[in-house]
Amino acid sequence: MYIDQHNGVDMGVDLKDIIPGEAKTVIEDLRILHGKIIVIDGYNALYQFLAAIRQPDGTPLMDNNGRITSHLSGLFYRTINIVEAGIKPVYVFDGKPPELKAREIERRKAVKEEAAKKYEEAVQSGDLELARRYAMMSAKLTEEMVRDAKSLLDAMGIPWVQAPAEGEAQAAYIVKKGDAYASASQDYDSLLFGSPKLVRNLTISGRRKLPRKNEYVEVKPELIELDKLLVQLGITLENLIDIGILLGTDYNPDGFEGIGPKKALQLVKAYGGIEKIPKPILKSPIEVDVIAIKKYFLQPQVTDNYRIEWHTPDPDAVKRILVDEHDFSIDRVSTALERYVKAFKENIRGEQKGLSKWFSKPK
Repeated sequence: MYIDQHNGVDMGVDLKDIIPGEAKTVIEDLRILHGKIIVIDGYNALYQFLAAIRQPDGTPLMDNNGRITSHLSGLFYRTINIVEAGIKPVYVFDGKPPELKAREIERRKAVKEEAAKKYEEAVQSGDLELARRYAMMSAKLTEEMVRDAKSLLDAMGIPWVQAPAEGEAQAAYIVKKGDAYASASQDYDSLLFGSPKLVRNLTISGRRKLPRKNEYVEVKPELIELDKLLVQLGITLENLIDIGILLGTDYNPDGFEGIGPKKALQLVKAYGGIEKIPKPILKSPIEVDVIAIKKYFLQPQVTDNYRIEWHTPDPDAVKRILVDEHDFSIDRVSTALERYVKAFKENIRGEQKGLSKWFSKPK
């Protein structure tokens, strides 16, 4: 069964054009976050791995049975890098998407289906660059792939949380409670859900090829602080949610006609809130219940039923999943595990005495 609430294309609201430099910090070295607990949007990360870890023609990595393994490769090796930097990762996985998201899910499904057709056409024409681009757009995440990812995290001793609904909402809630330092996602939605801090590019940092160009850019993680963002823009969190709705969220993907980031900011500051903006200004191809969307961002479905615990890694279990079940190279996995176990002992187990509160009671 395919999980359609994400697909690696056009996810979340795009706020980058209105985020001032004072509200974000480029992280030149991940070790700056040493000792910090970071809650990672699991589905977002898995889709990034599915999109990025591909053969030249766009074909994902597969085992001998034809099962896709790009997501496991990314999750394994990137988590090791994160732990080596001294970060204590926690992954959060989406639950049932809210009804407000139904239209966006259908849109994404249609995009994937169209991209899959164009991928086949590009392969037949020999255009590998185009094939790779459409292959990335057509990436699909299945329930089996998510189960494998969770099993791998269990074997690595990394905690994960099952959200009742939106993973980013749950991640933001964990950070707001003080149980983690920041949430991590490529999307800005975590800020609309009230996450005090958001780390972007944590799971995809490094050298990346520009689409349709033989050029590469260095992608670096960045930290965005919500309080600084609101102060710099002179708005409230509710205003930021209003801006997101005006631009288009997962719950109203079309946004409103003729309204970009700067105009959205101007309108919200001029009228004080999206509810007060004159109706003739808000032109949309479909009727949008802005009150319901805003309410969901302010009061999303989350749970207190989670624990943040790191367990001693089980190298044999990791090898069973990656090598025995999915045909990973035993040599590469063994070498990586040696690095990981060492980093785990130094950066996670070595700090446990000072983290007793994380283990004392359910969260």
